[in-house]
Amino acid sequence: MARIETPAAAPVKETVAALVARARAAQKTFERSTQAQLDEAVTAVGWAIMNPARNKALAEIAVKDTGLGVVADKIEKNHRKTLGLLRDLQGVRSTGVIAEMPEKGVIEIARPMGVIAAVVPSTNPGATPANNLINALKCGNAVILAPSPKGHGTAALLLQYVHEELGRIGVPAELVQQLPAPVTRELTNELMKQADLVVVTGSQNNVRAGYSSGTPCVGVGLGNVVVIVDESADLADAAAKIMRSKAFDNATSCSSENAVVIHDRVYDEMIGALTKEGGVVLTASEKETLRQAMFPGGKLSPAITAQPVKKICAVAGLTRPALLNAKCLMVEETGAGGSHPFSGEKLSPVLTVYRARDFNDAFDIMRAIYDYQGNGHSCGIHTRNEDQIRRLGHEMTVCRVIVNQAHAIANGGSFDNGLPFSLSMGCGSWGRNSISDNLNYRHFMNVTRIVRPIPPREPSLDDIFGVYRKKHRL
Repeated sequence: MARIETPAAAPVKETVAALVARARAAQKTFERSTQAQLDEAVTAVGWAIMNPARNKALAEIAVKDTGLGVVADKIEKNHRKTLGLLRDLQGVRSTGVIAEMPEKGVIEIARPMGVIAAVVPSTNPGATPANNLINALKCGNAVILAPSPKGHGTAALLLQYVHEELGRIGVPAELVQQLPAPVTRELTNELMKQADLVVVTGSQNNVRAGYSSGTPCVGVGLGNVVVIVDESADLADAAAKIMRSKAFDNATSCSSENAVVIHDRVYDEMIGALTKEGGVVLTASEKETLRQAMFPGGKLSPAITAQPVKKICAVAGLTRPALLNAKCLMVEETGAGGSHPFSGEKLSPVLTVYRARDFNDAFDIMRAIYDYQGNGHSCGIHTRNEDQIRRLGHEMTVCRVIVNQAHAIANGGSFDNGLPFSLSMGCGSWGRNSISDNLNYRHFMNVTRIVRPIPPREPSLDDIFGVYRKKHRL
């Protein structure tokens, strides 16, 4: 009997090539699906994660294997993000003719991209791959997941559920696969080279590897959300939303508030409102103790990431009862940059608080923080002042300005705003990304254009240059 070579023993290139070959064969059949068949596949994958019993199992294994986040919050995230995405895609054409413009003589036809390499993070090992699978299958693609090593078990269970549902409707399981355990950097990099499109969420090392893989890539940037609270804000409402967002899933989201900049006139009242919602301000000595534990060697400690406040206090050696019972630890800060590590992304229920003289000062503080980390991602504001909202939109180098909302809930799409439901936020050129919107189905689609002749529309030189020449007497 011939020996079967295991994935671990097989050369990396051959292991990945075998996965890609199976995916490509399945995709060539799947791309001939009708819109109704694509939509049924999307619904099947949605049910694979939203079935309540499966959702609970996925949330439990995610927290158990990764040690990150909160089971109840992951259940809510899996449900809400998937339901919202399915709503966004309902009735959307993603194959065949998607637009006819007779006045331009153009017909647009949606075409799949092929085999998608989806690199997903340990912080959202269920919701993020489900989101990628749904968007990719909506457009007729195949997907190979590259989970984080700690997230492999969650992805494997998700794929088990997905394969059950795809089998129910006669779609081949090879359409959706994942890298074998143990997932290594070499396997992930090779997958990125062999796929037709790379989608990367998570570590910036993976994002950079995706962009340098030689394969078209959609990678997203680093979060470090700053939110301004001005003197016109509804402080109780702002505090409730900030604390809900900051504490959700132990702040695993890149859209979780990392700093709040409060107008001087309402600073004390806002701190009181945040305290009422479960935040506790650290003393100067407690802040220094936490800094040493959170940022050994100047880098964020994985022992703190996505942990509950009690665990953070235990790691840091903080014992004050008020801290142990808090939803969120708050540290007051005055500067930004490497010498002020609390000004960076913390991926934990630790919120940095700044006092600003006025909106101009708050803007400058926000700008300084993004100059250090998080440029391009998003910011927020709690205000009734439209001019201040518009200024952020016109001048701050971010792709989203979230107004009077819980940032982590709203930024990736919400039932009460118009952003696409997503777990991957593009940061534009400011964040060194190829997209500036929320990752959505359009990023998984090629478009072929049929172009026919139309009556010519050639302008005269005077049509183009007349006003300019007259103004400058040319």
